[in-house]
Amino acid sequence: MSNVLSVTAENFQTEVLDSPIPVLVDLYATWCAPCRMMAPILDRLSTELEGQVKIVKVDTDEQPELAEAFRVSSIPMLALVKDRKVVDVSIGLVSPDHIVEMVKKATAPAEATGQ
Repeated sequence: MSNVLSVTAENFQTEVLDSPIPVLVDLYATWCAPCRMMAPILDRLSTELEGQVKIVKVDTDEQPELAEAFRVSSIPMLALVKDRKVVDVSIGLVSPDHIVEMVKKATAPAEATGQ
């Protein structure tokens, strides 16, 4: 079962900016073949990484203001938001391992990342 939530401009503040854990935002469009290929990967990871990261999706055609806010130039685009800031971005179809690494970097203690 997927824990991926669709986000709109109306619930973006609550679901993304106010989230106590990092949020992976999948910016996609229904007509985009690589986006459709990414969907089952994100569905699976939403369960595997539950509690570490929240995964949400934004349809760039239906939410142009959010697409503009993320400066989307190509999709699929993944943006990792932590503490109200975009801390990592990935464009194009990526492997599950790549996504897990993005999450690990964002959730690693500050000492481990040298910050």
